Amino acid sequence: MDFEFAPEHQAFAKEVEAFLDANDDPDVFDVTRENMAQIVDTPKRRAFMKQLGRKGWLGMTWPEEYGGSDGEGLYEYILNEALAGRGGPQIGKGVGIIGKTLIAHGSDHLKSEFLPMILENDVEFAVGYSEPNAGSDAASMRLKAERVTSDTGEDGWILNGQKTWTTSAHFAEWYWVGARTDPDNKHMGITLMLVPLDQEGITINGIWTMGDERTNEVWFDDVFVPDSYVVGEVNHGFRYISQALDLERFTMFTYAPIKQRLDLLTDYVKTAERDGEPLRDDPVIRKRIAELHTDAEVARVMGLKFVCEAVKVEAAVKAGKEGFQPPTVEASEYKLFATELSRRLADAAMDIAGPGSQLRVHTDDAPMKGRSESTYRYTVIDTIGGGSSEIQKNIIARRGLGLPKNF
Repeated sequence: MDFEFAPEHQAFAKEVEAFLDANDDPDVFDVTRENMAQIVDTPKRRAFMKQLGRKGWLGMTWPEEYGGSDGEGLYEYILNEALAGRGGPQIGKGVGIIGKTLIAHGSDHLKSEFLPMILENDVEFAVGYSEPNAGSDAASMRLKAERVTSDTGEDGWILNGQKTWTTSAHFAEWYWVGARTDPDNKHMGITLMLVPLDQEGITINGIWTMGDERTNEVWFDDVFVPDSYVVGEVNHGFRYISQALDLERFTMFTYAPIKQRLDLLTDYVKTAERDGEPLRDDPVIRKRIAELHTDAEVARVMGLKFVCEAVKVEAAVKAGKEGFQPPTVEASEYKLFATELSRRLADAAMDIAGPGSQLRVHTDDAPMKGRSESTYRYTVIDTIGGGSSEIQKNIIARRGLGLPKNF
């Protein structure tokens, strides 16, 4: 297998790097936000993403009929990795999770309203799957949706209940939310809907994480959603969510930040001393660094494997072939390995740097610019978001190996 990009992909990578160099801005790019750097939560970040839209880099893999370029998934991979390596906002949620689901399953009305806005980055979405009793097991969600006819004679649904861990709800305009439309069918009783977050009856409360970032709980009190804002078929939402989660597990947990943190740790080991002795002379530390670099290369190749499988599926679907399924197992393998590697890397940085590793980012004289402390806190959530490590192991065991699940 050839692990090098084709000349056209290499040329695109150079074009992306040149563009990012020309538009470097500390208010847009901040590696110290770790994985949360991907969200588009400030005016400057939104303006930057609009620049990407003007260059035609949002929706590159979308069909031409919806404003895309019919490009290969490798182009999105290259762009996202370049953005992630600099701590910049990324393209996974609107373009991938929501845009591609709307293209595959959305009504003409939803496509015409939202797809142009996504391509221009004129809209931000929050994603609402998790609830207090439905996290990694998203099929257990209980946000209640009851069939009604409004006072104006419009058919739709009334939503009541709660979502939690909705990271973007305090700045997004629209909520991509799963609701329980059939209480008697766990997996075939969920429906996806689009709800404006400024609608009457929605209350958003902030929750601050151990990574000093805000997420939210969202309450619904008799919130009406017309049928025209239901995504796809009623009660088929969990299938759409599962397909989108494959993409989320890959696009939200990129390889570039892992490599960047590992290089930072390696440079520290090359130059730092402990008790007057160079760290690089310690055989235990050298062994640990070598193992981390080996694991990082495995993560990189696993990511490329997922992209290649996804490209094959996309090409087959475009050609009208049937029987091709999303690379679910490959997505779970990558997500499990990459996020657990992030934790091992954070642990190693804390161990190797010693007591000084507990100093925070921007603290004078903090080892590795304080990144060891921040990554130690931030990377915990990486093993939970998009489905916890335990869920990924179940998917690999059941779908990949034909083994029973653990719980």
